[in-house]
Amino acid sequence: MPETKITGDPIPNLRQIKTETTSGLMVSTGYGGGTANIEWETLSGLSLSNLAPTLPTPYTQLVDKQDVAPNFSNLFDHKIMIHPYVATLYNRIHVFEKYGFDAFYYQGSEDELSHTDRISGSPYISDKAAYAETLDQLQKASTGTQFIQLSTMQNHGPYDYTYPDNEFDFIGPSVEKTNSQAFRTYMQGLKYTDDALVTFLKELDKIQKPITFVFYGDHLPSLYSGLDMAEYGIELHETDFFVYNNAYTRNQQKLTTDIVSPNYFSALSLQQANLKVTPYYALLTQLAEKVPAMTTNPASSSQNQFNGTQIFVTDDGKVLDEGDLTKEQKAIFDDYRLIQYDLTVGEQYSAKWATQKVTK
Repeated sequence: MPETKITGDPIPNLRQIKTETTSGLMVSTGYGGGTANIEWETLSGLSLSNLAPTLPTPYTQLVDKQDVAPNFSNLFDHKIMIHPYVATLYNRIHVFEKYGFDAFYYQGSEDELSHTDRISGSPYISDKAAYAETLDQLQKASTGTQFIQLSTMQNHGPYDYTYPDNEFDFIGPSVEKTNSQAFRTYMQGLKYTDDALVTFLKELDKIQKPITFVFYGDHLPSLYSGLDMAEYGIELHETDFFVYNNAYTRNQQKLTTDIVSPNYFSALSLQQANLKVTPYYALLTQLAEKVPAMTTNPASSSQNQFNGTQIFVTDDGKVLDEGDLTKEQKAIFDDYRLIQYDLTVGEQYSAKWATQKVTK
């Protein structure tokens, strides 16, 4: 983070993993919130930045109105959602029914969570427990293909509790004094996640079937209130990601993905797994390879709102407008925008190409 120095490193394992496989930074449309929007982008392959500012939450404003809601899970025989928290926010229950998920595991669901451990005084189910829940589901599917989406909660705010063994501190003006303890709690939570992540990957490597794992942070917490959004807007919307293949089908090719937007993740995972794709995902693959990450421009007037202007962010962090794209980039982006129009408010002529399963 700009203007911040940390004593120690909460995420050494994550940093090492990122050097070994496809990885980089994801440009999020959210800061301090907006998880469901990132979920929508990753699942649909569509971009929030292509929508009008009057449609800021597709889960509640768009999905129910679509005749067909194409999403990445359509490519799989078994699809499961795990969210170790309540599911009342963002219309998730109805959205995942519309998306065709077979089961939705959350606090209070008929599909009961088996792992609900928390760390010390945290009100949230730990990432270690969430990973254990995921491993259970991976082991259950003996035939067919499987898709699991896990949205964890351990490091979500508010951070009005403390861990007994807090290891980290910081200096710098980016975190105001009123948030200092919360920031320490957040960093310690990251350390617990970092440890759980290594164990999870080791367990994935033991499973005798091909697995591709996409790991990403959906947004940063709203703790960096000492930074100017006009000056540091892009940095405040960047989070870590990587794409990992387990040992059964290890393919450690490193795709060139220094900076991506979440609508590219489905294409990256298919490419990393070296799978055949439908025309829709072929377009997304071409888009991810040729067109910089796309997002909405952070507004200087607020920490977590946007002015609706679409921008593109290059691998070296340069911000472009649509007019700055090359002729080839514009042609690909125009095709993508037409498909997004068709799938969201058009006649959905292209829906079959987004939902059709493919063989190896």
